[in-house]
Amino acid sequence: MNLFTEFKEGLGISWSAIRANKMRSILTTLGIVIGIVTVTLMGAAITGLDRAFLRNISSIGADVLYVQRFEWFTDGEEAWLRMQKRRRITAAQASALTELLTMAKAVAPAADEDATVRYKKRTSSSVHVIGTTDQYAVTSGVGMSQGRFMTPGESAGGRPVCILGSEVAANLFQRASPLGNRVIVGDTSFEVIGVLEKQGSFLGMFSLDNQVVMPLQQFTSALWHNPDYQIQVKVKELEQLDEAKEELRSAMRKIRRLAPNDPDDFGINQQDQFVKMFHKLGGTIAAVGIFVTSLSLFVGGIGIMNIMFVSVAERTREIGIRKAIGAKRRTIMVQFLIEAASICLLGGLIGLGIAWPVTLGIQRFFPATLSVAIVSLAIGVSLVTGVLSGFFPAWRAARMDPVNALRTGD
Repeated sequence: MNLFTEFKEGLGISWSAIRANKMRSILTTLGIVIGIVTVTLMGAAITGLDRAFLRNISSIGADVLYVQRFEWFTDGEEAWLRMQKRRRITAAQASALTELLTMAKAVAPAADEDATVRYKKRTSSSVHVIGTTDQYAVTSGVGMSQGRFMTPGESAGGRPVCILGSEVAANLFQRASPLGNRVIVGDTSFEVIGVLEKQGSFLGMFSLDNQVVMPLQQFTSALWHNPDYQIQVKVKELEQLDEAKEELRSAMRKIRRLAPNDPDDFGINQQDQFVKMFHKLGGTIAAVGIFVTSLSLFVGGIGIMNIMFVSVAERTREIGIRKAIGAKRRTIMVQFLIEAASICLLGGLIGLGIAWPVTLGIQRFFPATLSVAIVSLAIGVSLVTGVLSGFFPAWRAARMDPVNALRTGD
């Protein structure tokens, strides 16, 4: 008898045994069901969160460097206090960078402040107002849904114009076009020349559409006279990002007149800092999830093993008869391994059946995604758990002496 025939025969005998003990089989699968539901929901949550994070983080731009007084992520309170003492970044330093950098496609200074924006009797509060130049359209990669972005002349001149985020435009003008109308930002009137495309939120923390962009000169006149600037630098080629970063660092040290032995008194931030931090946190979350899942599957596996030992004891006479008429040890072992794997697979399918609607419900509040890879993983884990749990009972059954088995089964 070849292995395929043994597998086919073992599968038939196993399913007959499972059907003959339906209640026991269902109760046995409970631990596996809990484990599979856990691993499936954990995988769906991590996958969905990862996709949502990468989609959100794309707004930062992989080819954009951000020069600021602070680094985005610091090592403790002492480092943060040290950065507080650094000199501010100025608009003049941004202008000097434009002259020195050779690997930059665009350089845009930017300052921001929250303010109230009004149009007639309608008000939009806590709006993120950004003062910048025409180069911001390149460094930020924002698109326009209506109108246009500011021109170099408007950026350098004193004309009070602004571009609204889609959320602000909807709040103030509802379905009407805001183009050509004037809004009050702080205490100053600005003409609306454009509306930005909808961008969504950043990591679920704040809306990218609740903003107003205006010329830097107007921003410093109306809202903040001496802001702490951020300088956005978009490199020409993504492949040259590291070289461009070193050129930017050298240029900033020269502009800020730092001695060769002086540490940098500015930070150069980029997208991959968020990605590294996210993966670090994601790894911790995954480790905790794997521990919880492993614990659930271990308990379920112990339950399967105990039931399989009971099944072997109940079917001692059957095993003795099969071995007496020529069944090999391998045949008996395959039979019980298939039975244990089948019970676990059944539990895995039930677990997936529970996890799927739960994931659909979670998607309303959290970016969970039940992918094909997660389903395959759940099924694979079920089968592996079944094989591992059924190995010792199957091994015990395979090594039974047919004479003793027949005598014990009487």
